[in-house]
Amino acid sequence: MDIETLIIGGGQAGLTMSHALRKRGCPHLVLERGRVAERWRSERWDGLHFQTPNALVRLPEFPFVAGDPDGFATGQEIASYLDAYAKFIEAPVRCGVSVTALRRGFVAETSAGIFKAANVVVATGPFQCPIIPPLLPETPGILQLHAGGYKAPGQLPDGAVLVVGAGASGAQIAEELMRAGRQVYLSVSKHKRAPRRYRGHDHVWWWIETGMDTTPPERRPADRSPVVHTGAYGGRTMDFRDFARQGMVLLGRADTARDGVMTFAPDLLANLVHGDAAYLAFMDFVDAHIAAKGLSFPEDPEARVISPTPAELEEPIRSLNLRAEGIGTVIWATGYGVDFGWINLPVLDGRGMPIHRGGVTEVPGLYFLGLPFLSKMSSSFLFGVSDDAARLAGVIAMMIADR
Repeated sequence: MDIETLIIGGGQAGLTMSHALRKRGCPHLVLERGRVAERWRSERWDGLHFQTPNALVRLPEFPFVAGDPDGFATGQEIASYLDAYAKFIEAPVRCGVSVTALRRGFVAETSAGIFKAANVVVATGPFQCPIIPPLLPETPGILQLHAGGYKAPGQLPDGAVLVVGAGASGAQIAEELMRAGRQVYLSVSKHKRAPRRYRGHDHVWWWIETGMDTTPPERRPADRSPVVHTGAYGGRTMDFRDFARQGMVLLGRADTARDGVMTFAPDLLANLVHGDAAYLAFMDFVDAHIAAKGLSFPEDPEARVISPTPAELEEPIRSLNLRAEGIGTVIWATGYGVDFGWINLPVLDGRGMPIHRGGVTEVPGLYFLGLPFLSKMSSSFLFGVSDDAARLAGVIAMMIADR
């Protein structure tokens, strides 16, 4: 089948690209390996809440309708929103089609046969391959799974749970398990905290207000540690010390594992301090913006109060015998990688990452969309992908016109 533009991926990036091309009258087809928004449907846990407030969830010409603008949608509500968006834009999506190879001449080998295209937009997103460090060997009696495979507390075998990874997913899952009555151990690595609300607004609103969301790749911070924020249970500022006060056992970064015994680095306090520094620095940044622009927002001194560190965190556990502590599950909330090995074209570097400038590769007609810092900080965000899609659609339309 010959196609003018082939879009690979039917999530937020692929759908937004479809909308942008349709507005320019550019014929195209979207291939999706599963259903529209498949990762939101099958690779998120049941209790997940989006980390962006409802008022800021938006796609071009299609606002997200929710009862509470300051609330946080569930993962299934986001999936339904994307499905409704696909219908609204009349996206030409073929679901259940996996692309297994992309070769010269833009020949795409798929589970549904061969597709040939003049242009290809790879919009498969940044969360393709779950990363589980090769740290803990398979151990009888202990279930190991990635956060992408976790659904709900009742899915897990009886016993305590060790969650490794203190980003947004690890923090939300650990709290959910603790609220379900499980004894939870949380391995806390370096992270950045963010105030859920500060001086009258959500911190994501401040990202947009200050222009932080448009930070270009060349100004990307050297510190790549994850931002810890949550929309669960109404949304609030995360502080792992609160978890400790409620009975969760905090550990440092996971270090080694042997014979069912895991060891942890002596960095727990340092990681908590690092999170606090980012937290305070963000508020300093907002304060400076308000002062520079002469804006009027209410003061918020309470937000700057750092809670005391529980005494038991001064000398955290360094070694944990999983069986002796009754740990039946280890959840690896250790992030995702990308897999572009199916692209048989000279557009990947030695690490398998795309080589591009704002999504445009050196192979004419091949583009990437929806990757972190594609052109700015929010390029992979639901509310930020549309600018890149519109820009790339303009490039494609010009190339079609010049043929």
